[in-house]
Amino acid sequence: MVPLPEPYRRFQEEYAQVWRAYDALGSAAHGAGPLDERSRALVKLGIAIGAQHEGAVHSHVRKALDAGVSKDEIRHAALLAVTTLGFPAMMAALTWVEDMLK
Repeated sequence: MVPLPEPYRRFQEEYAQVWRAYDALGSAAHGAGPLDERSRALVKLGIAIGAQHEGAVHSHVRKALDAGVSKDEIRHAALLAVTTLGFPAMMAALTWVEDMLK
């Protein structure tokens, strides 16, 4: 398991009440439907890639690995962005994915 980035941990400490509310919202959203953990991890990774949020891609690669998603499956999820987001956006996302898979 990859440790959480320092800014993230610092936020948890400095804004504990906000963090707890955010975490509770995430837990409620995850439990609100029928998707299993692996499916949720891939969906969340796809959303992060589509939003072009590097930090979120890093986070959701970590979470996908923890959920048992293989490195090849994670790379495939990034590659699928090419026809929707375009080649440059997919390449950016793929580099963010590889940051975490090294």
